Amino acid sequence: MISLLRQIRAGYPDRPHAFPQTVLLCGVRDVRDYRIHTGDNQIVTGGSAFNIKSDSLRLGNFDREEVVALYDQHTEETGQRFEEGVVDYVFEQTRGQPWLANALGRETCFRAQGERDRTRSITLQLMMEARERIIERRGTHIDQLGNQLKEQRVYRVIGRMLADVTEGGAALPDDDLQYVEDLGLIRIHPELAIANPIYREIIPRTLSWTTQVQISQKVAWYIQEDGTLNMPKLIANFQQFFRENSEVWLDGFQYIEAGPQLLMQ
Repeated sequence: MISLLRQIRAGYPDRPHAFPQTVLLCGVRDVRDYRIHTGDNQIVTGGSAFNIKSDSLRLGNFDREEVVALYDQHTEETGQRFEEGVVDYVFEQTRGQPWLANALGRETCFRAQGERDRTRSITLQLMMEARERIIERRGTHIDQLGNQLKEQRVYRVIGRMLADVTEGGAALPDDDLQYVEDLGLIRIHPELAIANPIYREIIPRTLSWTTQVQISQKVAWYIQEDGTLNMPKLIANFQQFFRENSEVWLDGFQYIEAGPQLLMQ
């Protein structure tokens, strides 16, 4: 990285005759967010190493009209319709995140059994089932999200948000907030929140996955005959379990501040 930036910087004065007039660097981060370690372990930030940068452009999320247009393209090409409320549900769950908006459509229209029959309309129930399959499958995009959660800059922001201590505590660093927003994990406006409902479910699931698989589920005593959770019984037993075992379990979480919430998850 340092070699690349130095070559671009060295060639800059020779534009356009002996060097490209314009160079585009495309990635998931602004170059200023890189923390580059030199041979003697000194840190060079991307901004100071690349101070000839002109603009930083971010590919934003789709708005509602763009999600509608995307799904209308499928209907125009195949004749398959989406029932009323389905596209609104997609936008509400993804907040226009491009990969998620496409993944829900692909899962429902091309991967689900029976839905390749284009005479069948896509119902809200089918789309909700597709959402659950995407979350449970833990595909490449979601797996990469898990890796991002291990970064210290992400941890400082997401950990505080999961523990619900963003108000009244020390202010979060501006560059950390901007960095996590650039990664698409949070939104700052109209208020600080996880970027979309799907991420809001994925993040605690990902952080507590190894703990979940270690918990014995021999008897589902917390599920009632109609399939719903017996919440009073579940919470009362969780309180007792937490009093007796919290220290052992919380040590296993990277996000210690949010340990009680993750253990409850």
